[in-house]
Amino acid sequence: MLIGQGLRLVGVGVILGVSGGAAVSRALSSLLFGLSPFDPIAYAGVSLFLVMIAFAAIYLPARRATEVDPIIVLRSE
Repeated sequence: MLIGQGLRLVGVGVILGVSGGAAVSRALSSLLFGLSPFDPIAYAGVSLFLVMIAFAAIYLPARRATEVDPIIVLRSE
């Protein structure tokens, strides 16, 4: 459940980031050497890399949270 919620936010971020990057890339096209402003491989590669990093950032704390005994947590409150 935690991973699904986190990846949903990551998906929204990727969609907004790719669309924003496509909009800004025309203005920065003079700085892109060897890439077209709408290079799908560059967008896909960066998006995949960021999704993998976000998955690790979501998965590791979620896995640690599942190892905690619920009785101990409830007693501490």
